[in-house]
Amino acid sequence: MSDRIKERLKRICLVGALGILTLVICVTSAYSLMIPKTVSCFSGESVPSFLGATFYADGSMESGAASTQGEYRLFGAIPVKSVTVKRLQDAKVYVGGIPFGLKFSTKGALVVGFENESSSPAYKAGLRLYDTVTKINGKEIKGASDLTKAIEGGAEVTLTYERAGREATVKFKPQYHESEKRYSLGIYLKDSGAGIGTLTYVLADGSFGGLGHGICDGETGELTPINGGSVLDVCINGIVRGNRGAPGELKGYFNSSKVGSIAKNTECGVFGALASIPEKISDKTYSIGLKGDLNEGAATIICTLDDNVRREYTVEISNINRNATGNKCFTLKVTDPDLIGKTGGIVQGMSGSPIIQNGKLVGAITHVMINDPTVGYGIFIENMISQTTAVEPPTNIAA
Repeated sequence: MSDRIKERLKRICLVGALGILTLVICVTSAYSLMIPKTVSCFSGESVPSFLGATFYADGSMESGAASTQGEYRLFGAIPVKSVTVKRLQDAKVYVGGIPFGLKFSTKGALVVGFENESSSPAYKAGLRLYDTVTKINGKEIKGASDLTKAIEGGAEVTLTYERAGREATVKFKPQYHESEKRYSLGIYLKDSGAGIGTLTYVLADGSFGGLGHGICDGETGELTPINGGSVLDVCINGIVRGNRGAPGELKGYFNSSKVGSIAKNTECGVFGALASIPEKISDKTYSIGLKGDLNEGAATIICTLDDNVRREYTVEISNINRNATGNKCFTLKVTDPDLIGKTGGIVQGMSGSPIIQNGKLVGAITHVMINDPTVGYGIFIENMISQTTAVEPPTNIAA
């Protein structure tokens, strides 16, 4: 064989090897994008495969473990992505779609204004808007009234506050208002709040999840640190229709009865426990659909409007991001003419409305697009369910 032929064969082999290597890199990169960083499965079930890629655990998989580390491999040999596998309890849930009221107290007291910045002792000492005051003279406060009582004598005080997740302290003397015969810190405080949302689901033990997003401060967008609260019955008595640039709203009022308690406020929703399963949803349970069960295409949402009747409406699911861990995991578009006719699409108060696809609870509505009220975001139901496990049912719920 001549040297020229040998050289040509070498080049062919080299080009072939580079082509195979490029193909492997492209394939593994594609799989890495398609496979989520966190994969969920129910206890007792095998970890799902993705387009021929199979999961291999790091070491042995303990049956009772809540999570497992490992990687997906092609043909059992080519690693394509390292993942965390979370195991969930395969529980049947009662699907909500009914409005609920929230009354809550904040952790400490939130600074929402100053009497006069130029003379406010709190402002001069370093407090700013939306700081959360948590202690006075080292003692935890439950609300603004604790601060008022602590400064009655006019002595110097030390306030502990939180800002952007960090704790700090300031020390100053209250100012005396001669006209009102009282001492003041020179700040306006907020220590409670209320609102209306939609219940997403209830477990058999009364634990619930709702809203699909957290209760946030209207100015900063930060999660409001809550210190417990109550769930109340709500009656919807009006609708402000949504339009481009102007989100609509469900109007309603609280009934006097307390039906549950709030335990947690997180990015994925509000969680707590109800005294009993609401009668309107107690006739049927649904299986939980994991993120891998959700597909682009037709689905339904369940919500209650001003006739206070729970109904299903059609939507279309798109743009699914299986790596999303927060409350914007996919988009949905309202296609039901009846819902569009009544509300214009998605309105405030519908957050938490459950999303059903192929007979399973797969998610909940979380946000509406300002420029198009028929379009909004949804959250994977497994993101919410994972928050519910730590909620303890209430021991005593009284009106």
